[in-house]
Amino acid sequence: MNKFLVGILLTVSYGTIWAQSNTPKYSNEFLAIGVNARAMSLSNSFVSIADDVTAGYWNPAGLVNIDYDYEGSLMHAQYFGGIANYDYLGLATRIDSESAMAFSVIRFAVDDIPDTRFLYDANGGLNYDNIRFFSAADYAFLFSYARKLKLLKGLDIGGSVKIVHRNVGNFANAWGYGLDAGVQKRFESWGIGLMIRDLTGTFNAWSHNSELLVDVYSQTGNVIPDQSLEITLPRSILGFYKKWEFKQSISLMTTIDMDFTFDGKRNTLISTDPVSIDPHGGVEVGYENKFFLRLGAGQFQDLKDFDGSTYSTFQPNFGLGIKLKNVNIDYALTDIGDQAESPYSHVISLTAGFDDKKK
Repeated sequence: MNKFLVGILLTVSYGTIWAQSNTPKYSNEFLAIGVNARAMSLSNSFVSIADDVTAGYWNPAGLVNIDYDYEGSLMHAQYFGGIANYDYLGLATRIDSESAMAFSVIRFAVDDIPDTRFLYDANGGLNYDNIRFFSAADYAFLFSYARKLKLLKGLDIGGSVKIVHRNVGNFANAWGYGLDAGVQKRFESWGIGLMIRDLTGTFNAWSHNSELLVDVYSQTGNVIPDQSLEITLPRSILGFYKKWEFKQSISLMTTIDMDFTFDGKRNTLISTDPVSIDPHGGVEVGYENKFFLRLGAGQFQDLKDFDGSTYSTFQPNFGLGIKLKNVNIDYALTDIGDQAESPYSHVISLTAGFDDKKK
């Protein structure tokens, strides 16, 4: 699979070319990949656990539990044999003892896609100097706020304002907006979390520069696009975790999340109309709260073989972590769909916290 093919696939996935209003099952899917190598190694079962800067993505309610006055996080991953790049930056700060805020940026892109429309010059000869390059990129900007509720002790709430920008070179681009909301409740050794993504629906308004492709569309007989609207429907994620301590140095934590979608049957473990449920979970073993081993499983699906028969499959994940004072370094071996010759991707994330020395 080369960059041009991946670019075409992403361009097609940007949907909404043929309709003025569209609510596909899979929209803004780059926001479902996840952030932070720790969460990915646990198969994205993180809604109830999130208590650091990455809570701005996973569950903004968890921001009130950050350990430091300021926290930052970076992550990089590559998919499709290194063709697609996925990056995350998060910053969080305490406002006071009962509230916190965060800012997150996500970018998923295929860069340096060759534009060969002008490969042949006016004389019909090949001129490789005429090749131009463009990117098919998705961006998300999240502004998050969290607060402890005084009336309901131990219950934390939070929300995120989400701005989405997507572009395919100069050919098409979109701006979108949406809201996420979450709650968390923590007890001594276990907790529960609920996250609602795209609470009001996330709307992407597409604008297509049809003049750049009018010749191609006229030759293929396709309808020339102009403007369109893509809507991402809400989904709910319910999560639980339980933690045990052994001999003051070894810990064991189990976690499970369940994604609820309301747009009809999907290829998930529990598939009904109109609600489908996609469970995923993980286990984390810690030693002296410094070294961690993680395993996860998710993406339970039934796939059809060439002979028409079906078989069940799931996605295993593996990870390691180390905590050095105020710095966490995490690694995950994971993927987003077995679409490359070497399907698994290496994900590395770095999270650091700092206190205000002036206090």
